[in-house]
Amino acid sequence: MAVDKRRVERLTRELLEAIGEDPDRPGLRQTPARMAELYSEYFSGVHEDPAAPLAHTISVSRGPAPETLPSGAVLLRGIRFRSVCEHHLLPFAGHAHIAYLPGEQVVGLGALVKVVEILAARPQVQERLGEQIADTIAEHLDARGVLVVMDATHGCVTMRGGRQPEASTLTIAARGAYADPVARTELITLIGAGPGPSAWSQE
Repeated sequence: MAVDKRRVERLTRELLEAIGEDPDRPGLRQTPARMAELYSEYFSGVHEDPAAPLAHTISVSRGPAPETLPSGAVLLRGIRFRSVCEHHLLPFAGHAHIAYLPGEQVVGLGALVKVVEILAARPQVQERLGEQIADTIAEHLDARGVLVVMDATHGCVTMRGGRQPEASTLTIAARGAYADPVARTELITLIGAGPGPSAWSQE
């Protein structure tokens, strides 16, 4: 199933009328169509399987030490993402940082990015988004441990209510070996270290 663009257009017109606007005035005439395209993009992940990108793995047993499992984590920092908060349908955006401790299989790094993109392209809350990413990797990849750190700014915090433009939200989801706070200490330090986007910066 895909986003019903015609219905979004119709409902956008109704929304504009509900706030007292004229959807036929020049500035708003194309807004329903634009909203339909926007929602089609923002919510494309609703009907996608986030585990699909993890289907193609690579065996590390073909390397120079076939009897040895990787001793350290694979860490991908600074994955930019954007999503829409399900409470107010306002955007939130930031960086996701993913680490996993491989078993006998590893996956292309682009697959991890795709998992984030699919799960973010749904009405979301950041707390659940990080947990869903961690669960998808833990359940569909041969990983002995998974850590997902997310840092994002939320429109519902920066543009309404308290209006705190500098505030960001940090969440951590951990599975397997990294459920132990001591075991993930090194990774948390590496995520926060430069150069490059860190969990502590939206630059």
